Amino acid sequence: MKIGALYRIARSCPTLCRNTNFLQHRCFQPDFVPRDPKAKPKKYKYPAIYDPYGPRPPPSDKIVQLAEKIASLPPEERMQIGPALRDKVMHPILQSISVEGMDLGSQVGARAGSSKAEEKKAEKTTFDVKLEKFDAGAKLKVIKEIRSFTDLGLKEAKDLVEKVPVILKQQVTKDEANNIIEKIKAVVELQ
Repeated sequence: MKIGALYRIARSCPTLCRNTNFLQHRCFQPDFVPRDPKAKPKKYKYPAIYDPYGPRPPPSDKIVQLAEKIASLPPEERMQIGPALRDKVMHPILQSISVEGMDLGSQVGARAGSSKAEEKKAEKTTFDVKLEKFDAGAKLKVIKEIRSFTDLGLKEAKDLVEKVPVILKQQVTKDEANNIIEKIKAVVELQ
């Protein structure tokens, strides 16, 4: 029987004999029990809801009565329960998390439209100063002027000017951006 199985394995999988020892095949292992082909797979009963803490005891009568009283309150009084209970038990006030700059996609839903409208109305507070072009004769003056309002060395400022159009300074206030523009306009005409 085992010789017949060995012959069938060698014929069906020629790569098995070359890559591994054919006696390592599972039917030659001592703990191998062949599966009954007529057997049906086992069906396991899964719980409707997975509870990692196991079954919980039912709430006490006091808790049930308290829940009924809370449910019978008008909505205005129900809204006051949370803050009053937090003060009584001395729980810290949960701070809201800023989602500014995060893309929440469809999670935000209807609020997304109103917040985007507010962002469009909001005035821009930070600006980027960009040098578009200048006269080649004023290159040295432009480099000196760029060095005056940035912390760049001579080589870095020269490389920056040679890569025109380039952003000279990012995230500056409106007043600072206007001062930089006026200084450079005094040296060369910006377009």
